Amino acid sequence: MNTAFFVFEIIGTIAFALSGALVALRSKMDVFGVCVLGMTTAVGGGIIRDLMLGINPPNALRSPIHALIAIAVSALTFLPFVQKFLARNKSKFYEVSLLIADSLGLGIFTVIGVNAGFNALSTPNIFLSVFLGVMTGVGGGVIRDIMAKTTPKIFVKHFYACAAISGALSCALLRSLCGELWASAIGAAVVITLRMLAAKFRWTLPKPKFSFWGED
Repeated sequence: MNTAFFVFEIIGTIAFALSGALVALRSKMDVFGVCVLGMTTAVGGGIIRDLMLGINPPNALRSPIHALIAIAVSALTFLPFVQKFLARNKSKFYEVSLLIADSLGLGIFTVIGVNAGFNALSTPNIFLSVFLGVMTGVGGGVIRDIMAKTTPKIFVKHFYACAAISGALSCALLRSLCGELWASAIGAAVVITLRMLAAKFRWTLPKPKFSFWGED
């Protein structure tokens, strides 16, 4: 069980590190910026979750294996042949790679956050666990987008936070029926599937149709 979840976490760390590094490369950051953005994306949500749970210092800083993996993965994207490949295929390949990496990371870290809520508290509840799951899933991406000077995806992009909420809720409700591992797998699959479908069919939430505050 522990080995399965550790592998789950490593896959999520690599996926989010790649998404952060890709955004940093597009923003023309130097190698330090690429590594920082990749690491922040990978561990930022977990740090926010731990602070909310009163875990200080956060696990990502006490046991830095995930942070170090994220830095290593981010540094690899800065290799000349990797940059050359991305430059030659920057239009379609970049968007697809970012979507896949971001969706994998979002799904995996969302269910990790849900389980952390159930395991860390003596009397957890579904609302709290879902909230922690969503914060774990989207937190690193929000920090990444702010550092890259773009609007966070949870506010504008393809059913992003709603996919995390759906997967977190699925994981929380299925824990008592399927067990932690299967509930986590199903919850992550829900997030990833919804993100892919939202990107393909351009699902978005309603936005204002009129201008406000004196705008024309």
